[in-house]
Amino acid sequence: MELSIVILNYNTSAFLELCLYSVLKATKNIEAEIIVADNNSIDSSLEMVASVYAGRVKVMANDENYGFSKGNNLAVAQAQGTYLCILNPDTLVGEKVFEECLAFARRPELVEGKATINLGFIGTQLIDGTGAYLPESKRHIPTPKVARQKMLGNKKNYYYHEVDQNQRGKVDVLVGAFMFCDKKVYDDCGGFDERYFMYGEDIDLSYTALQKGYENYYLGDQKVIHFKGESTVKDKVYLQRFYGAMGLFYDKYFKQSALEKKAIDLLIQGMIAFPKSTKNSDRNEVTEIVLVTDDPTYRLDKITCWSLEQLKGKEAIGVQIWWDLKSLELTAIMKYMSENTKYRYRFIAQKRDFCIGSDSNRSRGEVKQLQ
Repeated sequence: MELSIVILNYNTSAFLELCLYSVLKATKNIEAEIIVADNNSIDSSLEMVASVYAGRVKVMANDENYGFSKGNNLAVAQAQGTYLCILNPDTLVGEKVFEECLAFARRPELVEGKATINLGFIGTQLIDGTGAYLPESKRHIPTPKVARQKMLGNKKNYYYHEVDQNQRGKVDVLVGAFMFCDKKVYDDCGGFDERYFMYGEDIDLSYTALQKGYENYYLGDQKVIHFKGESTVKDKVYLQRFYGAMGLFYDKYFKQSALEKKAIDLLIQGMIAFPKSTKNSDRNEVTEIVLVTDDPTYRLDKITCWSLEQLKGKEAIGVQIWWDLKSLELTAIMKYMSENTKYRYRFIAQKRDFCIGSDSNRSRGEVKQLQ
């Protein structure tokens, strides 16, 4: 088995359905297995997988919510692939992403020109549901000083600006929504630290790889849509887990004086008690829906229909664009979205019975039934 793709799911049935569709398209030329580990979802996730993807996806149904780290580790223990990809269920992958990652994993020296590279983890450029670049795709090690600056609004040293958004290069920290590696690297690093229930585990694993002498790489020319937040309600529990993970990371790796530790703890407590408000979207209100499809037989009642080529030549202010995934390539869709981040987008499932999308990377997306 060449590649194992592990998708840890929790109550994301609609997003998971489209994620799996994109993964199956992207692995049609690869000997791959897809493992969905479900953390005791109470929605229709397991029923959907059994109905839509029977025989094409392996399922691990956990009897409780083990969190991100343990849930993934349990699934990876069953993985048979030489290579491994940890993938979020609220993602859509381009058709060539896995092939490019495999090619790079076999010949990483083609980027750096080194005779040998001790390759650790590989990440890609992540964009949100509006096409906007997500800077957490590549980050520096969040030392206490860097993290304090970020929490106070100075993000300059947190994100990895030395490698351009669209380039390939060595970085420190990747994001857990998409982490590709040789399975031996994952095992050598001990997998995700299960003291992290959710958040911070990707930083920890990236840093562990660096400490073991591995080098992590970012492939900026490969895109993955990460809708974000579909498995998480942004409540006080979320904030406690998010900032608590930062405290765990510092305690584990950075020696601090009692005064420094107290200052960090107080800052974390303040961030939990007084969270930043979520800004409303500054995108134009939707006045028209446009179906974009390359299938001349597919139409929706009372909805304007354009081909992708027609869309490229039009101004779409006030338009919500509905992508027909059954007839369009995700790579082409993501290219358009990255160049037109001011619009709103929805993705029609392959069965054309519902669509999903998100206009903000800070809140849950939308699922709309079409039939």
